Amino acid sequence: MAEPSDELIKLCKAAAEAQTAATSQPYSQEAWAPWLQAAERFQRAVTAEAEATETNRVELEQAAKKAALHPENE
Repeated sequence: MAEPSDELIKLCKAAAEAQTAATSQPYSQEAWAPWLQAAERFQRAVTAEAEATETNRVELEQAAKKAALHPENE
C-alpha cells in the first residue's frame, strides 16, 4: 500500500472540509470556489508526490483519502 505524506493527508482533509462547507449551502460559484480550489491543490499534490516517489498515483490518492477520512481504520 502506498504511504502518503503528512502534507498530502492535510490537503485531503482541507478539501473534504471545504466540500462540507460548500455543500451545506445553496450552490453559487463563490461558495463552491474554495472547495474546487482545495480539490485541485490536492490532486496536483497527489500527482507530484506520485511522480517524485515513483508510486502508483491511484493507490497514493486512495491511501491519502483513507488516512484523512477514515483514520480509525488504520
